[in-house]
Amino acid sequence: MIVVVPVDPPREGLVLSSLVEQTPLSAAEAVTLYEATVIDVLRAVESSGGDLLINYRGADTLPAAVADDDAEAEVRALATDALGEFEEGGGANAEGTVRFERQVGSSRAARIGNTVTHLLEREEANSVGVLEPTAPLVGRTQIDGTAMSVRRHDVVLGPASDGRVYLAGFREPIDFTDAYAVPEVATLAARSAEAGLGVGFAPMLPTVATPAGLRSTIAMLEARRSADQPGAAATAAVVDELGLEIGDGESLERA
Repeated sequence: MIVVVPVDPPREGLVLSSLVEQTPLSAAEAVTLYEATVIDVLRAVESSGGDLLINYRGADTLPAAVADDDAEAEVRALATDALGEFEEGGGANAEGTVRFERQVGSSRAARIGNTVTHLLEREEANSVGVLEPTAPLVGRTQIDGTAMSVRRHDVVLGPASDGRVYLAGFREPIDFTDAYAVPEVATLAARSAEAGLGVGFAPMLPTVATPAGLRSTIAMLEARRSADQPGAAATAAVVDELGLEIGDGESLERA
């Protein structure tokens, strides 16, 4: 399975903006958290049996306030932080290499749809997974499990917090027009069913893209630490550095 990770350049005002609006995190701290989650996600793909494709946003797809020509360089630097020196390749059969490709499309759904459809139809990939860069708790178990499940189902969805998805695997393309409208998991399932495709589901995992997902992620990091089963090392380090914890009434607070 080709695992596509759509990565935004880590810039203030662009990444994790809902956290800046609804939590104690500043814009700079949101960028630091985003960088950490991307690192954990890329490392998870590297440890899996999937082939990593980093799908970065170019200046033409960015809001004017944060658009310039350095997006690819910033994403490449982040990938190097995650993976160290790596071999770059291309094509559906470039196993063991990392691919970089620019996103094309006027909306998130269009960009994801263009990438998935191109890989399945033009490059004749067996299957394509789209993995959110904000799901640091993902591991090779979920990635490889989805790759196996998509052999039995045409589409496999990994639900996240607030009706979103952290991972979607495709053996056949769907109509992606507005397909990522919230609740994403329900919308994607409906589009798949409309196309006559069978749908399967992966285990649920949170993302840090929403306050609820960040709280769930922090709780899981603490639980794993207590159980001596650590994971998402980069994200855990940033959570500790920022002193983030869940307070009374499920509020996000600083220690």
